[in-house]
Amino acid sequence: MTTDESTNSTPLSSEGFKGSDLPPLVTDEPPRVLIAGAGLAGLFLGILLEKAGIPYEIFERSSEIKPLGSILYLSPAIMPAFEQLGLYDELLSFSKPGGGLTSFYTDKLKVIASGTSSHADIVGYDPLYFARPELYDMLYKKIPSEKIHMSKKILSFQQNHEGVMLRFSDNTSIHGDILVGADGAHSSVRQHLFKTMDKQGLLPKVDTQSMTKGYISLVGTTDALDPAKYPCLNDPKCEVTFVIGDKNTPYTWVLFSIPGNRMCWNVIIQLGIEEIADDQFKSSDWVPQQNQKMLDLLRDFKTPYGTMGDLFDATPMERISKVYYEDMLFETWTHGRTILIGDAAHKLLPSSGSGAVNAMQDAVLLANHLYDIKPTSFENIKLALNAYKEERFDAIKDQYPQSYMSAKLIYGHKLIERILRYVIFNWMPKSVQKNQLVRDSAYRPQANFLPLAPKRGTIEIIPQQPSKRMQKEEEAKKQAAAATATAL
Repeated sequence: MTTDESTNSTPLSSEGFKGSDLPPLVTDEPPRVLIAGAGLAGLFLGILLEKAGIPYEIFERSSEIKPLGSILYLSPAIMPAFEQLGLYDELLSFSKPGGGLTSFYTDKLKVIASGTSSHADIVGYDPLYFARPELYDMLYKKIPSEKIHMSKKILSFQQNHEGVMLRFSDNTSIHGDILVGADGAHSSVRQHLFKTMDKQGLLPKVDTQSMTKGYISLVGTTDALDPAKYPCLNDPKCEVTFVIGDKNTPYTWVLFSIPGNRMCWNVIIQLGIEEIADDQFKSSDWVPQQNQKMLDLLRDFKTPYGTMGDLFDATPMERISKVYYEDMLFETWTHGRTILIGDAAHKLLPSSGSGAVNAMQDAVLLANHLYDIKPTSFENIKLALNAYKEERFDAIKDQYPQSYMSAKLIYGHKLIERILRYVIFNWMPKSVQKNQLVRDSAYRPQANFLPLAPKRGTIEIIPQQPSKRMQKEEEAKKQAAAATATAL
Protein backbone atom coordinates (compact mmCIF):
# COMPACT_ATOMS: atom_id res chain seq x y z
CA MET A 1 0.00 0.00 0.00
CA THR A 2 1.22 3.48 -0.80
CA THR A 3 1.93 5.84 2.07
CA ASP A 4 2.32 9.55 2.63
CA GLU A 5 5.90 10.74 2.29
CA SER A 6 5.97 11.82 5.94
CA THR A 7 5.41 8.28 7.19
CA ASN A 8 8.50 6.79 5.54
CA SER A 9 11.07 5.88 8.16
CA THR A 10 13.76 4.07 6.17
CA PRO A 11 16.19 6.41 4.36
CA LEU A 12 17.39 5.10 1.03
CA SER A 13 20.44 6.44 -0.76
CA SER A 14 20.03 7.73 -4.32
CA GLU A 15 23.73 7.09 -4.87
CA GLY A 16 23.36 3.34 -5.08
CA PHE A 17 23.97 0.85 -2.29
CA LYS A 18 26.11 2.67 0.25
CA GLY A 19 23.38 4.39 2.22
CA SER A 20 23.50 2.24 5.35
CA ASP A 21 25.98 0.41 7.55
CA LEU A 22 23.29 -1.96 8.84
CA PRO A 23 23.79 -5.68 8.17
CA PRO A 24 21.95 -7.05 5.12
CA LEU A 25 18.34 -8.03 5.76
CA VAL A 26 17.53 -11.73 5.32
CA THR A 27 14.05 -13.19 5.62
CA ASP A 28 12.23 -16.38 4.72
CA GLU A 29 9.32 -14.32 3.41
CA PRO A 30 9.08 -13.98 -0.40
CA PRO A 31 10.24 -10.64 -1.86
CA ARG A 32 7.77 -7.78 -2.18
CA VAL A 33 7.60 -6.89 -5.89
CA LEU A 34 6.63 -3.44 -7.17
CA ILE A 35 5.59 -3.51 -10.83
CA ALA A 36 5.64 -0.24 -12.79
CA GLY A 37 3.26 -0.44 -15.72
CA ALA A 38 -0.04 -2.23 -16.33
CA GLY A 39 0.70 -3.26 -19.90
CA LEU A 40 0.88 -6.84 -21.12
CA ALA A 41 4.18 -7.56 -19.34
CA GLY A 42 3.09 -6.05 -16.02
CA LEU A 43 -0.35 -7.68 -15.93
CA PHE A 44 0.94 -11.08 -17.02
CA LEU A 45 3.68 -10.93 -14.38
CA GLY A 46 1.10 -10.02 -11.75
CA ILE A 47 -1.02 -13.05 -12.63
CA LEU A 48 2.04 -15.31 -12.44
CA LEU A 49 3.13 -13.90 -9.08
CA GLU A 50 -0.42 -14.39 -7.78
CA LYS A 51 -0.09 -18.08 -8.63
CA ALA A 52 3.39 -18.23 -7.08
CA GLY A 53 2.28 -16.68 -3.78
CA ILE A 54 4.68 -13.73 -4.18
CA PRO A 55 3.34 -10.37 -2.93
CA TYR A 56 3.17 -7.66 -5.57
CA GLU A 57 1.48 -4.41 -6.50
CA ILE A 58 1.09 -2.81 -9.93
CA PHE A 59 1.33 0.94 -10.51
CA GLU A 60 0.05 2.49 -13.74
CA ARG A 61 0.60 6.15 -14.60
CA SER A 62 -2.64 6.45 -16.62
CA SER A 63 -6.09 6.79 -15.11
CA GLU A 64 -7.27 3.92 -17.30
CA ILE A 65 -5.67 1.40 -19.61
CA LYS A 66 -5.76 2.56 -23.23
CA PRO A 67 -3.76 0.02 -25.23
CA LEU A 68 -2.22 1.48 -28.36
CA GLY A 69 -2.93 -0.39 -31.54
CA SER A 70 -5.87 -2.51 -32.48
CA ILE A 71 -4.40 -5.73 -33.82
CA LEU A 72 -2.70 -8.34 -31.74
CA TYR A 73 -1.16 -11.56 -32.92
CA LEU A 74 0.01 -14.27 -30.53
CA SER A 75 2.20 -17.10 -31.74
CA PRO A 76 2.25 -20.66 -30.37
CA ALA A 77 5.35 -19.72 -28.34
CA ILE A 78 3.23 -18.24 -25.52
CA MET A 79 0.20 -20.57 -25.63
CA PRO A 80 1.50 -23.11 -23.04
CA ALA A 81 1.80 -20.33 -20.45
CA PHE A 82 -1.83 -19.34 -21.08
CA GLU A 83 -2.82 -22.98 -20.59
CA GLN A 84 -0.90 -23.16 -17.31
CA LEU A 85 -2.74 -20.11 -16.02
CA GLY A 86 -6.14 -21.45 -17.08
CA LEU A 87 -6.60 -18.60 -19.59
CA TYR A 88 -6.31 -20.40 -22.91
CA ASP A 89 -10.01 -21.18 -23.44
CA GLU A 90 -10.96 -17.59 -22.59
CA LEU A 91 -8.33 -16.35 -25.04
CA LEU A 92 -9.86 -18.52 -27.76
CA SER A 93 -13.30 -17.05 -27.07
CA PHE A 94 -12.41 -13.65 -28.56
CA SER A 95 -9.81 -14.79 -31.12
CA LYS A 96 -9.67 -16.09 -34.65
CA PRO A 97 -7.08 -18.76 -35.39
CA GLY A 98 -4.55 -18.19 -38.14
CA GLY A 99 -4.28 -20.49 -41.09
CA GLY A 100 -6.80 -18.64 -43.24
CA LEU A 101 -6.00 -17.00 -46.55
CA THR A 102 -3.00 -14.63 -46.47
CA SER A 103 -2.67 -12.42 -49.53
CA PHE A 104 -0.21 -9.79 -50.72
CA TYR A 105 -1.38 -7.28 -53.33
CA THR A 106 0.01 -4.28 -55.12
CA ASP A 107 -1.88 -1.02 -54.64
CA LYS A 108 -3.62 -1.79 -57.96
CA LEU A 109 -4.81 -5.08 -56.35
CA LYS A 110 -2.58 -7.25 -58.49
CA VAL A 111 -1.83 -10.42 -56.55
CA ILE A 112 1.80 -10.71 -55.46
CA ALA A 113 1.37 -13.89 -53.44
CA SER A 114 -1.52 -15.73 -51.84
CA GLY A 115 -2.13 -18.95 -49.95
CA THR A 116 -3.10 -20.70 -46.76
CA SER A 117 -0.83 -22.40 -44.28
CA SER A 118 -1.50 -24.08 -40.97
CA HIS A 119 1.14 -26.02 -39.09
CA ALA A 120 -0.84 -26.64 -35.91
CA ASP A 121 -0.21 -30.36 -36.29
CA ILE A 122 3.53 -29.66 -36.03
CA VAL A 123 3.76 -26.76 -33.57
CA GLY A 124 0.68 -27.72 -31.55
CA TYR A 125 -1.30 -24.47 -31.80
CA ASP A 126 -2.66 -22.06 -34.35
CA PRO A 127 -1.55 -18.43 -34.01
CA LEU A 128 -4.38 -16.22 -32.74
CA TYR A 129 -5.61 -12.82 -33.95
CA PHE A 130 -7.85 -10.47 -31.98
CA ALA A 131 -8.40 -6.86 -30.94
CA ARG A 132 -5.71 -5.84 -28.48
CA PRO A 133 -8.03 -4.22 -25.88
CA GLU A 134 -9.82 -7.53 -25.34
CA LEU A 135 -6.65 -9.23 -24.11
CA TYR A 136 -5.88 -6.29 -21.81
CA ASP A 137 -9.40 -6.48 -20.41
CA MET A 138 -9.08 -10.21 -19.70
CA LEU A 139 -5.72 -9.88 -17.95
CA TYR A 140 -6.74 -6.77 -16.00
CA LYS A 141 -9.73 -8.58 -14.52
CA LYS A 142 -7.46 -11.36 -13.19
CA ILE A 143 -5.59 -8.91 -10.94
CA PRO A 144 -7.22 -8.35 -7.51
CA SER A 145 -8.46 -4.76 -7.42
CA GLU A 146 -6.46 -3.91 -4.31
CA LYS A 147 -3.21 -4.84 -6.07
CA ILE A 148 -3.45 -2.47 -9.01
CA HIS A 149 -3.22 1.31 -8.66
CA MET A 150 -4.07 3.72 -11.47
CA SER A 151 -2.93 7.36 -11.86
CA LYS A 152 0.42 6.52 -10.22
CA LYS A 153 3.10 8.39 -12.13
CA ILE A 154 6.60 7.56 -10.90
CA LEU A 155 8.76 10.60 -10.28
CA SER A 156 11.83 8.80 -8.96
CA PHE A 157 13.00 5.84 -6.97
CA GLN A 158 15.85 5.06 -4.62
CA GLN A 159 17.38 1.71 -3.76
CA ASN A 160 20.04 0.19 -1.54
CA HIS A 161 20.66 -3.14 0.20
CA GLU A 162 17.67 -2.51 2.49
CA GLY A 163 15.06 -2.10 -0.23
CA VAL A 164 13.64 0.13 -2.95
CA MET A 165 11.34 3.12 -2.55
CA LEU A 166 9.14 4.62 -5.27
CA ARG A 167 7.99 8.24 -5.20
CA PHE A 168 4.85 9.21 -7.10
CA SER A 169 3.56 12.50 -8.45
CA ASP A 170 0.70 12.50 -5.92
CA ASN A 171 3.18 12.88 -3.02
CA THR A 172 2.94 9.25 -1.93
CA SER A 173 5.63 6.61 -1.82
CA ILE A 174 5.99 2.89 -1.26
CA HIS A 175 8.73 0.47 -0.16
CA GLY A 176 9.45 -2.94 -1.62
CA ASP A 177 12.19 -5.45 -2.26
CA ILE A 178 12.24 -5.49 -6.07
CA LEU A 179 11.21 -2.95 -8.71
CA VAL A 180 10.12 -4.25 -12.13
CA GLY A 181 10.09 -1.67 -14.91
CA ALA A 182 7.34 -2.94 -17.21
CA ASP A 183 6.29 0.56 -18.24
CA GLY A 184 6.90 0.41 -21.97
CA ALA A 185 9.25 1.77 -24.58
CA HIS A 186 9.53 5.17 -22.89
CA SER A 187 9.89 3.67 -19.41
CA SER A 188 10.16 6.13 -16.53
CA VAL A 189 11.93 3.44 -14.52
CA ARG A 190 14.56 2.98 -17.21
CA GLN A 191 15.06 6.70 -17.67
CA HIS A 192 15.59 7.31 -13.96
CA LEU A 193 17.79 4.22 -13.54
CA PHE A 194 19.97 5.11 -16.53
CA LYS A 195 20.31 8.72 -15.40
CA THR A 196 21.51 7.60 -11.98
CA MET A 197 23.89 4.99 -13.41
CA ASP A 198 25.26 7.46 -15.98
CA LYS A 199 26.14 9.92 -13.21
CA GLN A 200 28.02 7.11 -11.48
CA GLY A 201 29.83 6.09 -14.67
CA LEU A 202 28.09 2.71 -14.72
CA LEU A 203 25.98 3.02 -17.87
CA PRO A 204 27.34 1.52 -21.12
CA LYS A 205 27.63 4.10 -23.89
CA VAL A 206 25.30 2.11 -26.15
CA ASP A 207 22.48 2.69 -23.65
CA THR A 208 22.76 6.47 -23.97
CA GLN A 209 21.50 6.34 -27.57
CA SER A 210 17.93 7.10 -28.57
CA MET A 211 15.59 4.51 -30.00
CA THR A 212 15.34 4.34 -33.77
CA LYS A 213 11.99 5.31 -35.29
CA GLY A 214 11.61 3.94 -38.80
CA TYR A 215 7.87 3.82 -39.37
CA ILE A 216 4.62 5.39 -38.19
CA SER A 217 1.15 3.90 -38.49
CA LEU A 218 -2.52 4.48 -37.84
CA VAL A 219 -4.47 1.50 -36.55
CA GLY A 220 -8.11 0.86 -35.75
CA THR A 221 -10.86 -1.69 -35.17
CA THR A 222 -14.21 -1.32 -36.91
CA ASP A 223 -17.69 -1.85 -35.58
CA ALA A 224 -19.54 -4.91 -36.92
CA LEU A 225 -19.53 -5.00 -40.72
CA ASP A 226 -21.79 -6.61 -43.30
CA PRO A 227 -20.45 -10.11 -44.15
CA ALA A 228 -22.08 -9.79 -47.57
CA LYS A 229 -19.61 -7.00 -48.41
CA TYR A 230 -16.75 -8.56 -46.43
CA PRO A 231 -17.13 -12.34 -47.03
CA CYS A 232 -13.86 -13.04 -45.22
CA LEU A 233 -15.77 -12.42 -41.97
CA ASN A 234 -17.62 -15.71 -42.51
CA ASP A 235 -14.37 -17.68 -42.43
CA PRO A 236 -13.75 -19.18 -38.97
CA LYS A 237 -10.05 -18.54 -39.55
CA CYS A 238 -8.43 -15.13 -39.79
CA GLU A 239 -7.92 -13.76 -43.27
CA VAL A 240 -4.92 -11.42 -43.54
CA THR A 241 -4.53 -8.99 -46.42
CA PHE A 242 -1.43 -6.90 -47.17
CA VAL A 243 -1.58 -4.18 -49.81
CA ILE A 244 1.85 -2.74 -50.62
CA GLY A 245 2.05 0.52 -52.50
CA ASP A 246 4.50 1.36 -55.26
CA LYS A 247 7.24 4.00 -55.15
CA ASN A 248 4.64 6.73 -55.68
CA THR A 249 2.47 5.38 -52.88
CA PRO A 250 4.96 4.37 -50.16
CA TYR A 251 2.45 2.86 -47.77
CA THR A 252 1.44 -0.61 -46.66
CA TRP A 253 -2.11 -1.21 -45.46
CA VAL A 254 -3.12 -4.39 -43.69
CA LEU A 255 -6.51 -5.96 -42.87
CA PHE A 256 -7.27 -8.71 -40.35
CA SER A 257 -10.67 -10.32 -39.81
CA ILE A 258 -11.54 -10.89 -36.14
CA PRO A 259 -14.62 -12.21 -34.27
CA GLY A 260 -17.78 -10.12 -34.11
CA ASN A 261 -17.79 -9.44 -37.88
CA ARG A 262 -15.08 -6.82 -37.33
CA MET A 263 -11.92 -5.87 -39.15
CA CYS A 264 -8.68 -4.57 -37.72
CA TRP A 265 -6.79 -2.29 -40.07
CA ASN A 266 -3.32 -0.80 -40.05
CA VAL A 267 -1.68 1.73 -42.40
CA ILE A 268 2.12 1.96 -42.17
CA ILE A 269 4.28 4.73 -43.62
CA GLN A 270 8.06 4.73 -43.76
CA LEU A 271 9.55 7.85 -42.20
CA GLY A 272 11.69 9.94 -44.54
CA ILE A 273 9.65 8.89 -47.58
CA GLU A 274 6.45 10.93 -47.21
CA GLU A 275 6.17 14.46 -45.77
CA ILE A 276 2.88 13.68 -44.05
CA ALA A 277 4.50 10.87 -42.07
CA ASP A 278 7.30 13.16 -40.95
CA ASP A 279 4.72 15.78 -39.92
CA GLN A 280 2.93 13.15 -37.85
CA PHE A 281 6.23 12.10 -36.32
CA LYS A 282 6.85 15.64 -35.11
CA SER A 283 3.38 15.67 -33.50
CA SER A 284 4.00 12.96 -30.93
CA ASP A 285 0.71 13.33 -29.04
CA TRP A 286 -2.51 11.73 -30.14
CA VAL A 287 -4.80 14.54 -31.36
CA PRO A 288 -7.70 13.49 -33.63
CA GLN A 289 -7.52 16.70 -35.65
CA GLN A 290 -3.87 16.06 -36.54
CA ASN A 291 -4.54 12.51 -37.67
CA GLN A 292 -7.63 13.41 -39.67
CA LYS A 293 -5.35 14.83 -42.36
CA MET A 294 -3.68 11.44 -42.73
CA LEU A 295 -7.00 9.58 -42.74
CA ASP A 296 -8.32 11.86 -45.47
CA LEU A 297 -5.22 11.17 -47.58
CA LEU A 298 -5.66 7.40 -47.24
CA ARG A 299 -9.41 7.15 -47.87
CA ASP A 300 -9.20 6.12 -51.51
CA PHE A 301 -6.64 3.34 -51.00
CA LYS A 302 -8.08 0.16 -52.49
CA THR A 303 -8.74 -3.12 -50.72
CA PRO A 304 -10.31 -6.32 -52.10
CA TYR A 305 -13.57 -5.20 -50.42
CA GLY A 306 -13.78 -1.51 -51.29
CA THR A 307 -11.65 1.33 -49.94
CA MET A 308 -9.90 2.11 -46.68
CA GLY A 309 -12.36 4.99 -46.30
CA ASP A 310 -15.15 2.43 -45.86
CA LEU A 311 -13.27 0.97 -42.89
CA PHE A 312 -12.42 4.40 -41.45
CA ASP A 313 -16.10 5.34 -41.51
CA ALA A 314 -16.95 2.17 -39.57
CA THR A 315 -14.29 2.87 -36.92
CA PRO A 316 -15.08 5.14 -33.94
CA MET A 317 -12.39 7.82 -33.57
CA GLU A 318 -11.56 6.67 -30.03
CA ARG A 319 -10.51 3.31 -31.49
CA ILE A 320 -7.94 4.86 -33.82
CA SER A 321 -4.38 5.11 -32.53
CA LYS A 322 -1.12 6.46 -33.86
CA VAL A 323 1.77 4.08 -33.23
CA TYR A 324 5.51 4.47 -33.79
CA TYR A 325 7.50 1.48 -34.95
CA GLU A 326 10.67 1.80 -32.90
CA ASP A 327 13.50 -0.55 -32.10
CA MET A 328 16.24 -0.71 -29.50
CA LEU A 329 17.98 -3.47 -27.57
CA PHE A 330 19.34 -2.08 -24.31
CA GLU A 331 22.39 -3.70 -22.75
CA THR A 332 21.39 -2.78 -19.20
CA TRP A 333 18.35 -4.61 -17.91
CA THR A 334 19.13 -4.80 -14.21
CA HIS A 335 20.96 -2.90 -11.51
CA GLY A 336 20.63 -3.57 -7.80
CA ARG A 337 17.00 -4.36 -7.04
CA THR A 338 15.65 -3.10 -10.37
CA ILE A 339 14.86 -5.14 -13.49
CA LEU A 340 13.45 -4.05 -16.87
CA ILE A 341 11.17 -6.27 -18.96
CA GLY A 342 9.16 -5.99 -22.16
CA ASP A 343 9.54 -2.87 -24.28
CA ALA A 344 11.35 -1.14 -21.41
CA ALA A 345 14.30 -3.48 -22.04
CA HIS A 346 13.96 -4.40 -25.71
CA LYS A 347 11.76 -2.79 -28.34
CA LEU A 348 11.45 -4.75 -31.57
CA LEU A 349 9.82 -3.69 -34.78
CA PRO A 350 6.32 -5.23 -34.69
CA SER A 351 6.63 -6.62 -38.21
CA SER A 352 7.25 -10.15 -36.97
CA GLY A 353 4.45 -9.98 -34.40
CA SER A 354 6.76 -10.84 -31.52
CA GLY A 355 6.49 -7.80 -29.24
CA ALA A 356 3.53 -8.97 -27.16
CA VAL A 357 4.80 -12.56 -27.06
CA ASN A 358 8.22 -11.43 -25.85
CA ALA A 359 6.69 -9.23 -23.15
CA MET A 360 4.77 -12.17 -21.72
CA GLN A 361 7.68 -14.58 -22.10
CA ASP A 362 9.74 -12.09 -20.11
CA ALA A 363 7.11 -12.21 -17.38
CA VAL A 364 7.15 -16.03 -17.30
CA LEU A 365 10.92 -16.33 -16.98
CA LEU A 366 11.22 -13.48 -14.49
CA ALA A 367 8.51 -15.07 -12.33
CA ASN A 368 10.56 -18.30 -12.35
CA HIS A 369 13.64 -16.50 -11.06
CA LEU A 370 11.68 -14.54 -8.47
CA TYR A 371 10.18 -17.80 -7.22
CA ASP A 372 13.71 -19.16 -6.75
CA ILE A 373 14.65 -16.36 -4.30
CA LYS A 374 14.84 -18.05 -0.91
CA PRO A 375 15.78 -16.74 1.53
CA THR A 376 15.07 -13.16 0.52
CA SER A 377 18.24 -11.11 0.72
CA PHE A 378 19.86 -8.39 -1.33
CA GLU A 379 22.49 -10.81 -2.65
CA ASN A 380 19.92 -13.42 -3.64
CA ILE A 381 17.80 -10.77 -5.36
CA LYS A 382 20.76 -9.56 -7.41
CA LEU A 383 21.69 -13.13 -8.31
CA ALA A 384 18.12 -13.87 -9.45
CA LEU A 385 17.78 -10.72 -11.56
CA ASN A 386 21.16 -11.26 -13.22
CA ALA A 387 20.30 -14.91 -13.86
CA TYR A 388 17.08 -13.81 -15.55
CA LYS A 389 18.95 -11.50 -17.92
CA GLU A 390 21.55 -14.16 -18.65
CA GLU A 391 18.86 -16.67 -19.56
CA ARG A 392 16.78 -14.26 -21.63
CA PHE A 393 19.12 -11.86 -23.44
CA ASP A 394 20.38 -14.06 -26.28
CA ALA A 395 16.86 -15.28 -27.11
CA ILE A 396 15.78 -11.66 -27.56
CA LYS A 397 18.90 -10.60 -29.43
CA ASP A 398 18.46 -13.39 -31.97
CA GLN A 399 15.08 -11.98 -33.01
CA TYR A 400 16.30 -8.57 -34.12
CA PRO A 401 17.58 -9.60 -37.58
CA GLN A 402 14.26 -11.33 -38.26
CA SER A 403 12.23 -8.26 -37.25
CA TYR A 404 14.40 -6.02 -39.47
CA MET A 405 13.99 -8.36 -42.43
CA SER A 406 10.22 -8.60 -41.96
CA ALA A 407 9.90 -4.82 -41.77
CA LYS A 408 11.88 -4.31 -44.97
CA LEU A 409 9.88 -7.03 -46.69
CA ILE A 410 6.43 -5.66 -45.82
CA TYR A 411 6.84 -1.96 -45.05
CA GLY A 412 10.00 -0.87 -46.90
CA HIS A 413 9.80 1.20 -50.09
CA LYS A 414 13.42 2.03 -50.81
CA LEU A 415 14.87 0.48 -53.98
CA ILE A 416 16.87 -2.21 -52.20
CA GLU A 417 13.80 -3.13 -50.14
CA ARG A 418 11.66 -3.46 -53.26
CA ILE A 419 14.25 -5.75 -54.82
CA LEU A 420 14.37 -7.80 -51.63
CA ARG A 421 10.57 -8.10 -51.60
CA TYR A 422 10.53 -9.31 -55.21
CA VAL A 423 13.16 -11.96 -54.53
CA ILE A 424 11.54 -13.23 -51.32
CA PHE A 425 8.00 -13.41 -52.69
CA ASN A 426 9.01 -15.09 -55.91
CA TRP A 427 11.95 -17.28 -55.01
CA MET A 428 11.98 -18.23 -51.32
CA PRO A 429 10.80 -21.86 -50.86
CA LYS A 430 7.86 -22.29 -48.49
CA SER A 431 9.93 -24.87 -46.64
CA VAL A 432 12.20 -22.07 -45.44
CA GLN A 433 9.23 -20.21 -43.96
CA LYS A 434 8.01 -23.40 -42.34
CA ASN A 435 11.42 -24.10 -40.81
CA GLN A 436 11.53 -20.57 -39.37
CA LEU A 437 8.11 -21.08 -37.78
CA VAL A 438 9.24 -24.34 -36.24
CA ARG A 439 12.38 -22.70 -34.80
CA ASP A 440 10.36 -19.83 -33.36
CA SER A 441 7.76 -22.15 -31.86
CA ALA A 442 10.30 -24.44 -30.21
CA TYR A 443 11.12 -21.75 -27.65
CA ARG A 444 8.08 -21.62 -25.36
CA PRO A 445 8.90 -20.89 -21.71
CA GLN A 446 6.57 -22.07 -18.98
CA ALA A 447 6.21 -21.32 -15.28
CA ASN A 448 8.39 -23.79 -13.39
CA PHE A 449 6.24 -23.56 -10.25
CA LEU A 450 3.01 -24.63 -12.02
CA PRO A 451 2.07 -27.95 -13.62
CA LEU A 452 3.38 -27.93 -17.17
CA ALA A 453 0.93 -27.66 -20.05
CA PRO A 454 0.52 -30.85 -22.07
CA LYS A 455 2.93 -31.20 -24.98
CA ARG A 456 1.22 -30.36 -28.22
CA GLY A 457 2.56 -30.84 -31.72
CA THR A 458 5.47 -32.94 -32.87
CA ILE A 459 8.37 -30.46 -32.60
CA GLU A 460 11.06 -30.78 -29.98
CA ILE A 461 10.75 -28.03 -27.40
CA ILE A 462 13.88 -26.15 -26.32
CA PRO A 463 14.43 -27.03 -22.65
CA GLN A 464 14.47 -24.19 -20.13
CA GLN A 465 16.35 -23.86 -16.88
CA PRO A 466 14.73 -25.84 -14.04
CA SER A 467 13.73 -24.21 -10.76
CA LYS A 468 16.69 -24.17 -8.37
CA ARG A 469 14.36 -23.80 -5.43
CA MET A 470 12.28 -26.82 -6.42
CA GLN A 471 15.44 -28.85 -7.01
CA LYS A 472 16.71 -27.97 -3.52
CA GLU A 473 13.35 -28.75 -1.94
CA GLU A 474 13.18 -32.08 -3.76
CA GLU A 475 16.71 -32.96 -2.66
CA ALA A 476 15.83 -32.03 0.92
CA LYS A 477 12.82 -34.34 0.80
CA LYS A 478 14.96 -37.21 -0.47
CA GLN A 479 17.53 -36.65 2.26
CA ALA A 480 14.81 -36.52 4.91
CA ALA A 481 13.26 -39.71 3.58
CA ALA A 482 16.66 -41.41 3.52
CA ALA A 483 17.37 -40.29 7.09
CA THR A 484 14.00 -41.63 8.24
CA ALA A 485 14.61 -44.95 6.50
CA THR A 486 18.04 -45.25 8.13
CA ALA A 487 16.59 -44.52 11.58
CA LEU A 488 14.04 -47.28 11.12
